[in-house]
Order: sequence, then C-alpha cells, then structure tokens
Amino acid sequence: MSTPYKCPNCKTNRSRFNIVQQVSQAVKLDPHSGDIVREYQENELEPFHLPYNGPDYRVQCGACGLIEDERTFIKFGEQPR
Repeated sequence: MSTPYKCPNCKTNRSRFNIVQQVSQAVKLDPHSGDIVREYQENELEPFHLPYNGPDYRVQCGACGLIEDERTFIKFGEQPR
C-alpha cells in the first residue's frame, strides 16, 4: 500500500480511500432454508469445498464508492496527472 492510487471510475480521487478487509468463513448451508448447518475451520474442509483464495482486502474510492481490487487503483495511479 505504498504506491499511489487513482480511482478508475471518477478519475479525480487520489487521496480518499477505504481499505476493506475480507475475512472468509467456510460454511455449509441447508439448501432449502439457507440456514448454516456447519461452520468449517480452514484445515477441515470437505473434499468438494474449495478454500477461499481471493484478496485479503479490497479498496473503495472515498469519493464515488467504487470497490475494486487494489491492482486496479494502482494501475490508474501510475498514470501521469
């Protein structure tokens, strides 16, 4: 997070951002009610339950509200003013 950001949507914001931390929770749901039947720890997933492999956090523009992967904001931040 030591690189400049720029919002790809509003194209003006370079300073106001929210860092959104993502914490995954592996669960098994009842297919009819949607209730949680079981919560899994990271090392006890069932064979057909893949572990979460997405980013640990995402970035939200503090001006327009766009939420994207950090790489998107970094790429636009590399562009000259």
